Amino acid sequence: MSEPLFVSSGDLIADRRYQWALDQAARGDFAAAADILMQTVALAPAFATAWFALGTIRDRLGDRTGAIAAFAKARDADPADYHGARLQLARLGSGDANPAMSETYVQRLFDQYAGRYDVALTERLDYRGPALLREAVETTMKAAGRQLRFGSTLDLGCGTGLAGAAFRPLVDWLVGVDLAPAMIAQAQAKGVYDRLLTAEIAAFLAEAAGNAARYHLVVAADVFVYVNDLAPAFAGVAPVLAPGGVFAFTVETHQGDAVKLLPTLRYAHGSPYIHKTLAAAGLAPVSIAKAAVRSEKGVPVESLVVVAQPA
Repeated sequence: MSEPLFVSSGDLIADRRYQWALDQAARGDFAAAADILMQTVALAPAFATAWFALGTIRDRLGDRTGAIAAFAKARDADPADYHGARLQLARLGSGDANPAMSETYVQRLFDQYAGRYDVALTERLDYRGPALLREAVETTMKAAGRQLRFGSTLDLGCGTGLAGAAFRPLVDWLVGVDLAPAMIAQAQAKGVYDRLLTAEIAAFLAEAAGNAARYHLVVAADVFVYVNDLAPAFAGVAPVLAPGGVFAFTVETHQGDAVKLLPTLRYAHGSPYIHKTLAAAGLAPVSIAKAAVRSEKGVPVESLVVVAQPA
């Protein structure tokens, strides 16, 4: 069991019981932890963090029905879904099968992850997204007889700057956008961006379009695996692409034709869905290649590397 984040209930006794439950779980006594958490939520019925921990422990104990009930209480107590209870419910087959990740959840997840993000992806998960994207863009430009140079580039969901570092030699001006301030801080330390902003992708793109900003290249590496509905992002990218601009991104995929929430709590997008959603945004794929962008427990994760342009 991963250690839940602590968010106070506002009741000192409930908070202490919650910490006691975590201590029991850390010792491997999950049954005792569940009992203590039941006492905790009896004292503080709106304590979303305790409900979420109870759901996690019941799931660990094989109590699916109990886990669903606890995660539902966590969801109802926290409309911002700080812990991702909706995702856990979907994983257990309850409620919406593909719920959107809340901004609060995504920001918390990556702020917490930022300090170890690069090592985890590149050394433990064999992450190759930026290298595969750059290779795909280079191949596209070469096939079109175009110079491999971009005046202005936008890195959506830039994270710690792995994609920015890969593309920096090819661009004159590089902008990075990410929802998590801690990830932006890591990217800033790399010194590869000309401008970095903390913002939600769709909101940033809408503002950029309103300001008539145009980019010769837009990249999104390992970003859309955290987005269930890609239509708003694709529709936002289209108006900010300069004439002849290139949009390159990766997604995890599956054999179906729609969107699927994976057990990893990331989304997989079927190839037909990508084609349809690009077309709806006025974009057309130049290339869609299957690849393993990362590995999960030593197994390559089926992914797509996509390069698109205005239709």
